[in-house]
Amino acid sequence: MSANFSWKKPLTNLSLVSVGAITALFGAHLVPSSIAMPSQQPLAQLPSTLSVNTNTNTNFIATAVEKTGSAVVRIDSTRTLSSRYTQSGRRVARGTGSGFIIRSNGFILTNAHVVDGADTVKVTLKDGRSFTGRVLGADRATDVAVVQIQANNLPAVSIGNSDQLKPGEWAIAIGNPLGLDNTVTVGIISGTGRSSRALGTRDRSVGFIQTDAAINPGNSGGPLLNQSGQVIGINTAIIQGAQGLGFAIPINQAQQIATQLIAQAG
Repeated sequence: MSANFSWKKPLTNLSLVSVGAITALFGAHLVPSSIAMPSQQPLAQLPSTLSVNTNTNTNFIATAVEKTGSAVVRIDSTRTLSSRYTQSGRRVARGTGSGFIIRSNGFILTNAHVVDGADTVKVTLKDGRSFTGRVLGADRATDVAVVQIQANNLPAVSIGNSDQLKPGEWAIAIGNPLGLDNTVTVGIISGTGRSSRALGTRDRSVGFIQTDAAINPGNSGGPLLNQSGQVIGINTAIIQGAQGLGFAIPINQAQQIATQLIAQAG
């Protein structure tokens, strides 16, 4: 599924977490030349005191996922590149990321590096329906993008308040890591306000949320939820060679950028 491309411009140890060719392709200015694929967080590292409501025999994680999971989408993108190794002089690169529906009339929030420079964007809902997506706008500085599909009455996420997050709170990630659709992982908020410099890059004006919820290539653009199932961030990056070091864009900032992008698109 993945294509092996090399870039002449190696960057930092920060890896964006889209999968396949998209990481090597659209992140040329963002993605390092050798992308680490950290292993899934072992269950032994998860908190031992999982909160369970014994009266209803359900847990808050399942409830949160049930509330929000139907609004999480898969985004497949393609881009045509020049190539000296093909007869036509071109090659098609493909990649996969995640996103989530923020408005029931087809507006989807994702990472800019998931759709940056894409020739085609295909959005697949959890119920299996697929739509052609249009990139309304993308902001590379914050890595936020908005995609629109022609559909109505779609399930939309509930937005939380990322300004009120505290380390130690629950964090739930949903996305399509390595093509495994609607994968759920859980951890905690490990820190807030992480600077771009702390992550090894200087081209982002974002105070990142740090989490130990397992994030892998393909999670890019997917939601990070609180224990109530509200979106508090957009999963976007991991640190190479580390485990339990994932980062998300705070939803308050992402939502502001998304509103601007939608307004500018008319």
